[in-house]
Amino acid sequence: MTALLSLLLLGLLLATVAPGRLARARWPEREPVLALLAWQSLVVAVLLCCLLSLLLACAAALPALREAVFAGAPSGMEEAYGLAGAEGWGRLTAALLALGALQTAVALTREVRAARALRGAQQAHLDDRAPELPAELTAGNRSGAERRTGERLVVLENVRPEAWSLPGPEARLVVTTGALQQLTDRELAAVLSHERSHVRARHHWLAQCAEALATGFPGVGVFSAFRDQVGELVELAADDRAARRHGRLTTALALVEINAGRGVFGSCPPHHLAQAPRRVDRLLAGRPRLTVLHRLRLTLAALVAPAGVVLVALAPALAAVL
Repeated sequence: MTALLSLLLLGLLLATVAPGRLARARWPEREPVLALLAWQSLVVAVLLCCLLSLLLACAAALPALREAVFAGAPSGMEEAYGLAGAEGWGRLTAALLALGALQTAVALTREVRAARALRGAQQAHLDDRAPELPAELTAGNRSGAERRTGERLVVLENVRPEAWSLPGPEARLVVTTGALQQLTDRELAAVLSHERSHVRARHHWLAQCAEALATGFPGVGVFSAFRDQVGELVELAADDRAARRHGRLTTALALVEINAGRGVFGSCPPHHLAQAPRRVDRLLAGRPRLTVLHRLRLTLAALVAPAGVVLVALAPALAAVL
């Protein structure tokens, strides 16, 4: 039972201590893509602890399953895990972990369905306001990038400058006529690059998983922190992509123009838009990226968490073999 208890304790440690330290770190603002990797590795490590603990608990509770799991294993490996004779503890642990797994699956399914329904309604709304012309009429007018990626630029009649992306099999990059009138050509290109980054990096998938975990387990801090951090980091990552292609100043000016009419630069901006001034300040500050060696160390550190979980689970087996 040592491996099972170690996995449960490791999962608890990762879920309680690591999120706070990662959220307080200063480097994610300079390397948002790497920070996204770190958060995903942390969440994967916690989920791995739960899944491997569930497997061991089920093996302890069900002798038939235990025999199947250790069928063909070297002599002494089953004894090394100490699962025999722990049926009562195994049943209780397996029931709790199975309930958590079921709750995760239900929350993820609900979130995916809700996101699909919302995207469907948004696409229908766009089709009503800006119907697509027949393919034979638009084939010659679509750019090479649009044909290769399946992205389609949609222009809506609206005096307010706005731009957003709608992911899907044929992604839509939506801008309003107000944005076309207010933004310069370079600023408009920066805005489209920002939205295109969201689509190509599949940020909506990451956001859906984070929202499902946070909704399914409202009392687990690592999942709520993951959702909050993902919402900020994907915007910083998209800002960086636009800045690399069109310049930090141009991207910052475009961000100001898009958000100026929404009150986000006032004394009491709406909560969900309050990060816009910070993003502008970050772009204007122009802090350099971390060195390659520093990024490599952080990448390896991020991968330590899931790798460590696997090693803890395999430690008794390795000890029995060696």
